[in-house]
Amino acid sequence: MAVREILLYPDPLLKTACEPIDSLDDATDALLQDLIDTMVDAGHSVGVAAPQIGALRRAVVVDVSKSKLGRDNNHGLLVMVNPEILESEGEKTMREGCMSVPEYTGNVVRAEKIVVQFLDRQGCDQVICASGFEAVAIQHELDHLDGLLFLDRVSNLKTDVFRRKG
Repeated sequence: MAVREILLYPDPLLKTACEPIDSLDDATDALLQDLIDTMVDAGHSVGVAAPQIGALRRAVVVDVSKSKLGRDNNHGLLVMVNPEILESEGEKTMREGCMSVPEYTGNVVRAEKIVVQFLDRQGCDQVICASGFEAVAIQHELDHLDGLLFLDRVSNLKTDVFRRKG
């Protein structure tokens, strides 16, 4: 469909909780395709959430399979509608970045393993267990649906946030 512009912090839409998607109609399918196209076009992205392209709907795409951190442990392209984490286990601190906060990265503590339920692009109910980098990426994208950025998760803005080297 289309590569969409990524909203940048402090755009207020990024801090807004999203509405559930109640039907998988043509407009929803177009949104899902735009998310995929935008993620792929970025080249380095492992996920995009609907609010990052200005759509306040509960949809994300995640694909860590082309990342060195995720290529050995992933489910491929995940297209998730109304995703919800059912279980989480363990803790892992990773340096995260975000296309909506392009100049910074930060150390964030996330669950090491998660069980997530969602509707796929065809409207089928899915439940998967994700671990490692894929679990972190999913949690990062799901935070966007609740109006949270990785900056909201760092424990200390002075010691855990880093300017990207240009």
